[in-house]
Amino acid sequence: MFLQPVSKGAKEFLTNKFKVMEGLIGFIAFFATVFGILYVHYTTRNKERMALIEKGADASLFNTGKEGMKGSFSWNKFTLKAGMLFMGIALGIIAGAIMSSAGILDEDANYPAMIFFFGGLSLVLFYVIDRKSK
Repeated sequence: MFLQPVSKGAKEFLTNKFKVMEGLIGFIAFFATVFGILYVHYTTRNKERMALIEKGADASLFNTGKEGMKGSFSWNKFTLKAGMLFMGIALGIIAGAIMSSAGILDEDANYPAMIFFFGGLSLVLFYVIDRKSK
């Protein structure tokens, strides 16, 4: 009936157990969320396609062959974008080091500012290059 004091070892065991449970619950929640989003996406897409087919729409909308590849994924574009982004980040690190040694910006702000600036600039340049190639 009375509460007995908990030993130090039992306390550590319970705290470790709760830490493991927190991680497990977070892990399960993350994958449940991803599953839920994918489930809703695919079921909605299926319903839309079935409705279009029932109305007599052309089924060529759903083709993903060579003729429908305009907006789909391309490894060439991805590697160009990733390469430009990494080069922009590297230039940002170099520019941050130069600004740090010159004392232009605050010591804590120059590296992140330059990394984001040059990384974003490289993505904008990729957009311009991609637009010209179309």
